[in-house]
Amino acid sequence: MSQKKEMLYEGKAKQVFATDKPDEVVVRYKDDATAFNAQKRGQFDRKGELNNAISTLIFGYLAEKGIPTHFIAKLDDREQLVKKVDIIPLEMVVRNYVAGSMAQRLGVEEGLKSPVTIFDLCFKRDDLGDPLINDHHAVFLGAATYDELNEMYALTDKINQLLIDLFDKANVILVDFKIELGKTSDGKIVLADEISPDTCRLWDKDTMKKLDKDRFRRDLGEITEAYVEIYDRLQTALAK
Repeated sequence: MSQKKEMLYEGKAKQVFATDKPDEVVVRYKDDATAFNAQKRGQFDRKGELNNAISTLIFGYLAEKGIPTHFIAKLDDREQLVKKVDIIPLEMVVRNYVAGSMAQRLGVEEGLKSPVTIFDLCFKRDDLGDPLINDHHAVFLGAATYDELNEMYALTDKINQLLIDLFDKANVILVDFKIELGKTSDGKIVLADEISPDTCRLWDKDTMKKLDKDRFRRDLGEITEAYVEIYDRLQTALAK
């Protein structure tokens, strides 16, 4: 197993460490929470531990279904071993229902189911607030080629369908989510970063209770409890 070395990067929710293998890094999940482009900051109990556990379950499920990912192994409560990738500076946002910024931006009622899957593209620049862009902007910025974008949309769509099925078994609505993709040393595009209640909107199918980071964003309380519930439901769903 790779040996952890010096820290390479620290973000809002995770730290990345080098290892003795050039193509592998260790990711450590923190308890820090941010919202509204880091304008709101805080911490909540067990966040890093739970996001690590939930992301491990989801990445394992997706890998079994043929999705290429950077995930190698869960090391302990807070750390994962992953393939080192160059993150593509684009967030792929998928919306199955209207919520959050889309509802505000378009003046549409939150909670409406979309008749089509909506894909948004955001340029990963904290100093600009991760602005919403289109494909032509992405190519202009050198973030991706048109062929790469087509591959990224196809992969994201497949991930969406698989996650809808998984969360449906957990009696949860996958409202929307964002993912990050990266390129391995041989140029292959793979799913990277994490998939957790930090990066998804997840509502209980019966009560519409929010079981995700909106509980932090909107000061709803019971944040840790919601993350624990998602983890427990996913474990049950994956055992079926």
